[in-house]
Amino acid sequence: MFSNYLIGLREGLEASLVVCILIAYLVKTDRRDALKPIWIGIVVAVLIAMGFGCALEFGSQEMTFQAQEALGGSLSILAVGLVTWMVFWMRRTARHLKTELHGKLDAALAMGTGALVATAFLAVGREGLETALFVWASVHAASDGTPRPLVGVGLGLATAVFLGWLFYRGALKINLAKFFTWTGAMLVVVAAGVLAYGFHDLQEADWVPGLTKLAFDISDTIPPDSWYGTLLKGVFNFQPDPTVLQITVWLLYLIPTLTLFFAPVGFASGKGKVKTPDEQGSQPSKAPQA
Repeated sequence: MFSNYLIGLREGLEASLVVCILIAYLVKTDRRDALKPIWIGIVVAVLIAMGFGCALEFGSQEMTFQAQEALGGSLSILAVGLVTWMVFWMRRTARHLKTELHGKLDAALAMGTGALVATAFLAVGREGLETALFVWASVHAASDGTPRPLVGVGLGLATAVFLGWLFYRGALKINLAKFFTWTGAMLVVVAAGVLAYGFHDLQEADWVPGLTKLAFDISDTIPPDSWYGTLLKGVFNFQPDPTVLQITVWLLYLIPTLTLFFAPVGFASGKGKVKTPDEQGSQPSKAPQA
């Protein structure tokens, strides 16, 4: 439940901040006439994300067991890829999110109503589709037949909307860089479990042969139906009897991804720390050599 709460909180807060920034900018620039197209785009994006989630859930129920496992494994891998890209992107752009959105909104205002609807739809819709896919993959990995994962997502989204409202009212100051860094790191851990379980599904579907031998089995020490076993399963998608392939995939994803995630921005590209224009301009100029 906690992992799904984290997904709902982080993704929901990201979308809430986007909405707050767009609306606050229109209000401050006395363009309240543009609020209606913005809300239309937001509502359409939310409805499409909900429809996408329902299509994933109810569409998969009509499939054979092998097809369900193949779909679940494939979408889990896709979800992990999207979430990984998202956490790295947000880590780089969190400090400049407001400036970027203001620039896009100015361009949309110049183009008309349709562009405003599209701007709001794309800004919120991307988060909604990513959330629906990752939540579905996470719930599928939990596979305990209870509504608790969806309750966690709902609570996370409700918390995000409330925090976004406080942020808009000026009652809450959020250090976006730190927030998205630490929640991003936790999501990477959750994603590692989803990825490992996705490969488990592909093994069940006979799509990935080999390495089916159990790496270990500690079911007697950590029973899956115990409270602590359920807690580990819900937070980390922990399995007391993983296969060798699952452990291998988990390690190969988690260690390099966290290492790159906590590396200085720009380190992965080999450019070192990227200086801002102000920092560059403050450097004393060297006198030309004779």
